[in-house]
Amino acid sequence: MTAAANQSGRRPTSPRRLERAGIRDVAAAAGVSITTVSDALNGKGRLPDETRSRVREVAERLGYRPSAAARTLRTGRSGLIGLTVTTYGDEPFTFTEFAYFAEMARAATSAALNRGYALVVLPASSRHDVWGNVALDGTVVIDPADHDPVVAELHRQGVPVVSDGKPGNCPVTAWVDNDHEAAVLGILDHLSGAGARRIGLLTGTSTDTYTRLSTEAYLAWCGRVGQDPVYETYPAHDPAAGAVAADRLLARPDRPDAVYGLFDPNGTDLLAAARRYGLRVPEDLLLVCCSESDVYATTEPPITTLSLKPRNIGTTVVNLLIDAIEGVGEQRSTRLLATGTEPPPGRLMPTELLVRASSQRRSPRTTISPPRTPDGG
Repeated sequence: MTAAANQSGRRPTSPRRLERAGIRDVAAAAGVSITTVSDALNGKGRLPDETRSRVREVAERLGYRPSAAARTLRTGRSGLIGLTVTTYGDEPFTFTEFAYFAEMARAATSAALNRGYALVVLPASSRHDVWGNVALDGTVVIDPADHDPVVAELHRQGVPVVSDGKPGNCPVTAWVDNDHEAAVLGILDHLSGAGARRIGLLTGTSTDTYTRLSTEAYLAWCGRVGQDPVYETYPAHDPAAGAVAADRLLARPDRPDAVYGLFDPNGTDLLAAARRYGLRVPEDLLLVCCSESDVYATTEPPITTLSLKPRNIGTTVVNLLIDAIEGVGEQRSTRLLATGTEPPPGRLMPTELLVRASSQRRSPRTTISPPRTPDGG
């Protein structure tokens, strides 16, 4: 209470709440019935295009927005879709710290809003109470593992699921992914063409399709060219473990002269490990990692990165999910969910290799320095 109001004995007045235009206001202003307004705004009914356009223009001018409660009663949908990363289960994992997941989530959020839905980011474990407290129309699951329990539970509840990543044995409605085998083979051929003779891999311990397919592609390439595989694995949700694995890889007696790292921090981890062992990049060691981070354009030297185009994937998975929710392709999806006899439809999205100095030798190779211990010995 202000001093002036206190002295005069008057109570302060509350700011007047703006009245929200309702469907009756739109109907009155457009000169039509409430049913016509509802049909025009929801794309239903057999209305002349002129009437539909006039109703929408009036609704926009009045600032009319249907309430969430009214929409739920009318359609049986909440307008909420979930997004979760289940790869690492109950392990502590903040996915927004990784550029891929952050960009994918931003694109997914925008795509959902453009279709009139809100995106809810959920924890990986279905044991959290929040899963039961949020009425979801559908869920996007990123990198589901084989026989993923979260996907299985959502399927049991009849909630549509679209996965970012090939689903393996998971009962999803549809999926979107990159061609990871082709991407890895392209990188290995690129490194081989730059002069590498023993290419190593930093990979993860999880069973998601990105990790599994990428690792399998590397092993198949090694078998085809006659190279013994040289790789180290680590739990990718643990950044500290990545640095240790990079150090292990470059300390091996069969140390590689080129490395591809599957995960975002691998580029800087490998660059730091190379410096500890006195290895020059790219003269002694060629480097490529999969990352969406701009930081790799400014490292010394700049590091070649594979982009999985997460913005395209985020937009596509949300549109596929909302199509499933709203019944686009409903007959096929219902048959699939009921019988499981057909594989779910999928889309492969392009990748892009951003070639920088770390994977291009500046001059013909000379004698390579043997690795030394981190203390210079």
